[in-house]
Amino acid sequence: MKFVGLVGSNAEQSYNRKLLEYIRKHFKTKFELEVLEIDKVPMFNQDQNWQDSFQLRLLYNKMIRADGVIIATPEHNHTITAALKSVLEWLSFEVHPFENKPVMIVGASYYDQGTSRAQAHLRKILDAPGVSAYTLPGNEFLLGKAKEAFDDEGNIISEATITFLETCLDNFISYVGVVSTLKKPRPIEKEDLDCKHPISTTVTEVDPDDPEWVDKVAEITGAVSGDTYVKLDHGILTVDQINMFLKAMPFELTYADDNNQFLYYNNTHQDPDTMYAKRIPSQSGSRLSTVHHSLPPTRMKNVEWVIGTLRNGNQEYVRTLIPNSNPAVLNTHNYQAMYYPDGSYAGINEIVFNFKPWLDWYLQTTGQTLVGGADATSGASDSRHSLNTADATSGASQH
Repeated sequence: MKFVGLVGSNAEQSYNRKLLEYIRKHFKTKFELEVLEIDKVPMFNQDQNWQDSFQLRLLYNKMIRADGVIIATPEHNHTITAALKSVLEWLSFEVHPFENKPVMIVGASYYDQGTSRAQAHLRKILDAPGVSAYTLPGNEFLLGKAKEAFDDEGNIISEATITFLETCLDNFISYVGVVSTLKKPRPIEKEDLDCKHPISTTVTEVDPDDPEWVDKVAEITGAVSGDTYVKLDHGILTVDQINMFLKAMPFELTYADDNNQFLYYNNTHQDPDTMYAKRIPSQSGSRLSTVHHSLPPTRMKNVEWVIGTLRNGNQEYVRTLIPNSNPAVLNTHNYQAMYYPDGSYAGINEIVFNFKPWLDWYLQTTGQTLVGGADATSGASDSRHSLNTADATSGASQH
């Protein structure tokens, strides 16, 4: 499960931030928690556009994809902070990411009673029209005497408190599981597979379906190559090294941007006919409508569904097994949404590989035996994150 934690204070030093960070680290095997700040959100003003705030866009995009939200609220004058109230106003006026979202409330304060009054007030706000969150009843975690509650490494000192916090979190996990059955996916609008809406990185001077798209765009943009160094988030590599790294991956990788333009695939050294998702060099840069031109209309609808589902945040990924009569092949496709820094949809990366050797290695290494399981020839798998369809970005089908 993926949760987001909302720090209910805009202060630089916050015990509620410390509480969320402790939850993130100490219970990382139970769920993934991303801690989000509200320190740069402007005071709510209905005459202004919420999208002008990077932090509000980030909060919105992260929350709509999260399985649940944990809010850590301080208590100011028997209620929540003005900063948190302003965030809730913004996120219940034109957009409604809390709607039908499971929410757990925690809080830390200097005094014995924790944040009991603030939490009671916050529950009323979250139940208001326009917010309409599913707040877990009861299950209150109130951390009093916060100054003495943590050690120098940010860990909660009291074992009894840790045990109670774990019980509350386990209850929330169960609650999310129940509430998720009531979740209604956001409606999927018709996808533009013809790349008619250029984005900031679209090179409009070259037609996407030009078979020489890569070379022509490289010349226009002055794209670097060879031993030119590229600074990445956590390293510096040459372009040649990046290419070697990507080609050596034991997967077929594909990238299509949020304008539905097919920009890249690796493993160019392979014979296309031996690939699990057949691709050819002239497809790089093409419109997805062109890449999939040979598919029947019903399969094209599946392509649009995959893209729309990921774009909307209805699912974080979509997985499928492509039917194959060869018992040595489990043709596995994973479509993963990618995101810009503000959390908005940036396109799809697709991973294609034969899962069978990995499965055989695991069973042999652990001495286990596979009993039952998915039908390897029909493509049946987990219904929540699967789709029996053609490759959504490269047009792969059964081989």
